[in-house]
Amino acid sequence: MVHIKRIQENGADIIAVVGEIDASSSIELDLSIAKSVGEGFKKILVDCHGLEYISSAGLGVFMSYIEECRDKKIQMVLFGLKGKVINTFEILGLADLLHIRENKNEAMKLADELSV
Repeated sequence: MVHIKRIQENGADIIAVVGEIDASSSIELDLSIAKSVGEGFKKILVDCHGLEYISSAGLGVFMSYIEECRDKKIQMVLFGLKGKVINTFEILGLADLLHIRENKNEAMKLADELSV
């Protein structure tokens, strides 16, 4: 079960994810990111403080946006990942492909720097 909430702050769309992202709930994550991209946000921050678990389907959602974000000059930054979740990203080499920061301030700062 996952709960996803979007909030706009300082020109960024912040997607807060709480719970577990598996094959069925990854669709909700995909729809949230698609809305942010579709609404023209150039800074998308994904708040993972409440993310307890992510499956390969959930990781695939993030992977599917890497090229589109690059092409549209959208900065997507994940932050607040728990140990076992960040470990999953690192094992699969996704930590090198995605922007990951420790907290919201660092994520916002990176998104601002990259969008210049």
